[in-house]
Amino acid sequence: MQKESEAASLHQKGCNCAQAVLAVFSADLGLDRETAIRVATGFGGGMGRSGNTCGAVTGAFMVLGLARGMRRAEDAAAKESTYALVREFAEKFREKHAALDCRELLGVDIGTAEGRQAAKERGLFTTLCNDLIRDAVMIVEKMLEGGVDA
Repeated sequence: MQKESEAASLHQKGCNCAQAVLAVFSADLGLDRETAIRVATGFGGGMGRSGNTCGAVTGAFMVLGLARGMRRAEDAAAKESTYALVREFAEKFREKHAALDCRELLGVDIGTAEGRQAAKERGLFTTLCNDLIRDAVMIVEKMLEGGVDA
């Protein structure tokens, strides 16, 4: 519960969804928070505010990769197991929210000025996005119970 609240707080302070998710796991993964925030910068708003895959989702994918991903190019087993984790996360997130794309989750295209304005007017960034962030963190925490391999 602590990471979920902390991630939502980071989002409220100006981090995008991907940054908020990755940042709360950064210390567990041997990554300093500043680097985590920098790495995830381009993933907000469905990757560069394009409305594609939700930043909370891509942030979770980054966490899973850092926690369990391959350390060497030839580590095919780690690659495959990480792919399986990513698919599992996506399935769990989709079960809860019916979509992975920012545009579908928000019901507006934040890649346009009109869509961003509509999202602001509806309070989506402070309500729905924070719920998506909390859920992504919760799902990742459950998936990584027992520790990370970082």
